[in-house]
Amino acid sequence: MYQRMINLESLLKKKSFFLFGPRSTGKTTLIENQLNNCTIYDLLDAEVYRRLLKRPKLIDEEAQDPNKIIVIDEVQKIPSILDEVHRLVQKRNLRFLLTGSSARKLKRGAANLLAGRAWRADLFPLSFSEVPDFNLLGYLNTGGLPQIYNNPEAEGELESYVGTYLKEEIQAEALTRNIEAFAEFLDAIALSNGKEINYESLASDCQVSTSTLKNYIQVLEDTLIGFRLPGFRKTKIRKAISRSKHYLFDIGVVHNLCQRSEIKPKSELFGEAFEHFIILETRAYNSYKRRNHKLSYWRSTSQMEVDLLIGQKIAIEIKGSSLISEKHLKGLRALKEEGLFQRYIVVSLDPNERKTKEHIEVIPWKLFLEYLWQGKLF
Repeated sequence: MYQRMINLESLLKKKSFFLFGPRSTGKTTLIENQLNNCTIYDLLDAEVYRRLLKRPKLIDEEAQDPNKIIVIDEVQKIPSILDEVHRLVQKRNLRFLLTGSSARKLKRGAANLLAGRAWRADLFPLSFSEVPDFNLLGYLNTGGLPQIYNNPEAEGELESYVGTYLKEEIQAEALTRNIEAFAEFLDAIALSNGKEINYESLASDCQVSTSTLKNYIQVLEDTLIGFRLPGFRKTKIRKAISRSKHYLFDIGVVHNLCQRSEIKPKSELFGEAFEHFIILETRAYNSYKRRNHKLSYWRSTSQMEVDLLIGQKIAIEIKGSSLISEKHLKGLRALKEEGLFQRYIVVSLDPNERKTKEHIEVIPWKLFLEYLWQGKLF
């Protein structure tokens, strides 16, 4: 059991919510552990699905206690049910938790998204703050899905997870006609994890058209498996590149798709996974604490780069090195000349916190994450 950072009771005090999260991030367990006074309609249950598909008004008829939260699990299975939810929120002031592992059917089907009467929250894989005795190297190898982290059978579990995703989320939902081509694309996008997206080049590698590739990437984002980190373009001294980078939602899934051997300290793979990890942690904190800052990265046409920008507050360089030297500071120094950010930080394996003469902060990764989750950074 893990103590998750998201608090459903607090969220649902006054408002209904959509709770989205990739499969196996723990939505069902979270509901069972945090919501005692609720009615659950699980649309993965064939009988429940049939009943509500035929008669959505059953929710109204069965809702005897107006203070009881109504949970509709995997709501994307019946997008039209949101019309009834909307009516009950408006007329009876009932509160709903509407969960899903895909927003695609809701978006593409022009489903009623309740006109702002329900807000959105997201559930991610386990974060540093949720794992007792956190093991960085273990996490970089297995990722943070609750059933997989610290599991001696992690490799087999990850293999099964990827297969289940292709079978149940993509094929069963008919999100693409060519499942074999999509499987090839998944391998290619995993190998491109954390890199700028060149649509033409990646489409050529996957042997599909550029439009098909863009659709595949949209499928990943709609099913919450991938996300983009846009390029920051507001610099004036140095012209910035506008391409986005693409990341998958979990390090372990990337590890499995790329068929990597064990990640070891001081290796190139360690550095890539470590950067991915810090970005995922920041993304989770930004969402759970409802900070809503835009996350981006910066790269100039002269190839100066900073890995992660939080709004226009903090610029962060991420290095899997135990001793930050002058060469690691080039990107931050170049961006600092623009005078756009309040703080400039290097997150690394350095043992001690320090500050350079130009006020660039070097913070050990564990201390950085403690500051982050304690709300001391933003």
